[in-house]
Amino acid sequence: MDKDTLNKTSNIDTLSYNLRELKFFFFAKRLIDIIAVVLGLLIFSWLFLIIPILIKLENPKGPVFFKQKRVGKDGNPFYLYKFRSMVPGAEGKLDQLLKYNEVSGAMFKIKEDPRLTKVGKFIRRRSIDELPQILNVLKGEMSIVGPRPALPREVKEYSDHDKQRLLVTPGCTGLWQVSGRSTLSFEEMVNLDLSYIKNMSICLDIKIILKTFLLLFGSKSAF
Repeated sequence: MDKDTLNKTSNIDTLSYNLRELKFFFFAKRLIDIIAVVLGLLIFSWLFLIIPILIKLENPKGPVFFKQKRVGKDGNPFYLYKFRSMVPGAEGKLDQLLKYNEVSGAMFKIKEDPRLTKVGKFIRRRSIDELPQILNVLKGEMSIVGPRPALPREVKEYSDHDKQRLLVTPGCTGLWQVSGRSTLSFEEMVNLDLSYIKNMSICLDIKIILKTFLLLFGSKSAF
């Protein structure tokens, strides 16, 4: 094993050990998740009534919700839920668009994605499409705050350094999302996620949640 590989393996082992020492933090984090979900349902329940109607008005035959396989903590797969923001069958059209990818690394993002519906563009811009992820939080597959949940095809391209993102439960929002989101490169996203993991605390989670609310109706970096 060469020196660089040895150092990377050592860093992962050290980070894993440090996470095992945070039992109280993870208990408190889970409690905050449950409280946040209850509050979120109370505050945004009206959106769960209006958004499905708008989606159906634009495309009566298409489904309201979209589910997609993601990779969670320790590499365990789960299905992530969203309001559908793209035309039905959008996943099958991805290969045709990969050459237009505007984000470097193991991610795919383009500003003017032709698969987006009119309603989809609006709810994507305001991150409203992600509200159904509260179901993932209730199931324990996601947390309110954590690294962005990765796609299986992205994880296949991960280096050992990148895989450290999978040491914790992925989040609905995180340090990456409140620091520039889609304007950042894949490498910057990974570094922000790892910075969050190394500095996790209840105070940091609360700061990220508050920043997310401030950005929810004002950010133009989401696409």
